[in-house]
Amino acid sequence: MAWILIVFLILLGGLIAPFGDLLGTKIGKARFSILKLRPKKTATIVTIITGGFISAISIGLLILVSEEFRQRLFVDIPFLQKTLDESKKALLPLQEERKKLEDKINNKEKELNKLKSDVKEFRRGNVVFRRGQTLFIAKVRSNPNLKIDLGKIYNSADKYVQTIVIPSKKETNNILLWRPNDIAQIEKATEKGGNWIILIKSATNVLKGDNFVFVYPELLQNKIIVRKGEVLTSEILEKKDLDYKNINSKIKTLMSKTRDTIKLRGSIVSEINTRGNFIKKIRDLLKINQNTKYRLEVVSLKDSKTADPILVELNIDKL
Repeated sequence: MAWILIVFLILLGGLIAPFGDLLGTKIGKARFSILKLRPKKTATIVTIITGGFISAISIGLLILVSEEFRQRLFVDIPFLQKTLDESKKALLPLQEERKKLEDKINNKEKELNKLKSDVKEFRRGNVVFRRGQTLFIAKVRSNPNLKIDLGKIYNSADKYVQTIVIPSKKETNNILLWRPNDIAQIEKATEKGGNWIILIKSATNVLKGDNFVFVYPELLQNKIIVRKGEVLTSEILEKKDLDYKNINSKIKTLMSKTRDTIKLRGSIVSEINTRGNFIKKIRDLLKINQNTKYRLEVVSLKDSKTADPILVELNIDKL
């Protein structure tokens, strides 16, 4: 059937094409004009229309005779288009995921390059300060002699770092290298008034014996972080918690929450100091009565500012 249809279309095209050419020639000779066009252009238009007529008849016959062609034209093509559109929509999240993965890979490559750099530095010598490590901490208060006080802090930091990096060197030279803009920003900020903490941090890994240390400052307000008698964190001890293993776990969790709390408030200390044998106090209390609930509290024993040590005790009370 398909071969018969193809032969028929070829014959039909062969018959109509000379007819169109003949018709165009006759129109040209008759000097016939459409829409005030020149006869030559009119003949060209007639030839084009004849060609289009051949194509239309061919498609019409294919639609009329071939069920497979109708299926492909009216069913398969719209279905394929719909499938293509759905595939494009489904591809969008994958493209976003791919971009995230590429960003993650790039970040990992940066971390790897940094790690390689650190390893090279470790191999070259003994690292005494790591990149980002705080080298020196100082308190400063706004006053008329502020620039003199800041100069003393810079000198003290210089001497301290030199004793660690070049301990064998007798004469003291300036070992810290600052960006002038950093010092200017510190002086500008501290001139506004108030109490401040200056953290001097290492900009690179520092090896023992290095002649210079690149540093940058971090300026924090020296504010009250905790007040004496303040309950920083607390936990409820149920009856099921009243064994030594669970109590120890609760205390560890409570101290961890307390460290997080003071960090969020702006404290720069990493450890919390405790006073009193609170473990014995808790055990003695539980020996007396284990059929009730208790509140376990971490209480501050003194006012502490940004860089001050945090001193606490643990209290336990019946509810």
